[in-house]
Amino acid sequence: MLLLSERSSSSRLTPIVLHHGILGFPNLKVGPVRLKYYRRIDRVLSKLGHPVIVTRVHPTAGIEKRARQLKQFILRHLDILGRQRVLLIAHSMGGLDARYMISRLGMEDRVSALLTVTTPHRGSAFADWAAHHLDRLGALQLLRSLKLDVAAVDDLTTERCEAFNREILDSPKVRYFSVSASRPWRRVPAFALPSHKIVFKAQGENDGLVAVKSAIWGTHLGTWPADHWHTINHRLVLELKDKTGDITPYYLDALEKMEQMGVPLREEISPVAIPA
Repeated sequence: MLLLSERSSSSRLTPIVLHHGILGFPNLKVGPVRLKYYRRIDRVLSKLGHPVIVTRVHPTAGIEKRARQLKQFILRHLDILGRQRVLLIAHSMGGLDARYMISRLGMEDRVSALLTVTTPHRGSAFADWAAHHLDRLGALQLLRSLKLDVAAVDDLTTERCEAFNREILDSPKVRYFSVSASRPWRRVPAFALPSHKIVFKAQGENDGLVAVKSAIWGTHLGTWPADHWHTINHRLVLELKDKTGDITPYYLDALEKMEQMGVPLREEISPVAIPA
């Protein structure tokens, strides 16, 4: 695996951005317990030598607002690191933020490649269901009257994502990759059984929120045997057989495949002239 090869003194590993989805958080402390969105994944990438940038944007705002915040977050950290480009890994809705940012916000020269992890590129049938029922019950109107930004609910519907895909075009300067995820209904968390059923009926195999066919974008690197939360290492179901376990090796495998396809995980260091 090239990720684990000896490091050359004339090169350094590319910074990796880990971007969260809807309701995401970078770090959350509840009493003595500290929770991370990308559990263990950030630590392993850091140990390999990659500078890791874990994002923080509005948890329930729409794609455009989150994308603008993502841009500022990345540029601020690139300035701190003194680097020019990143490899961007985005989970769930975060993949749509990333695509918007690259296409519309002038970031195609700052992102070498985008890997989306179970992103609803074609929307989620569960978002359709939620938007319809919350609107019918007046819940969305109530939340908006309280000045709460819940635009993400509408932006994740199949109708909105269809329009999004017509308008937000991939940049020829950026490589796009994706992974999907799938678990049978018996192997998703109990709270995800209703959403799994809704998505399965409308879109087929899914991870409890996002269908496999919705998550495929660019070069598809495979379907992980995990539910939506397991794809960021939050294992909420006891695995008795056919264990997936720690999802981190799946991320490393995806990065290795990307590198084999020509995505640079290193950048050369320009020699510094030393005065005589």
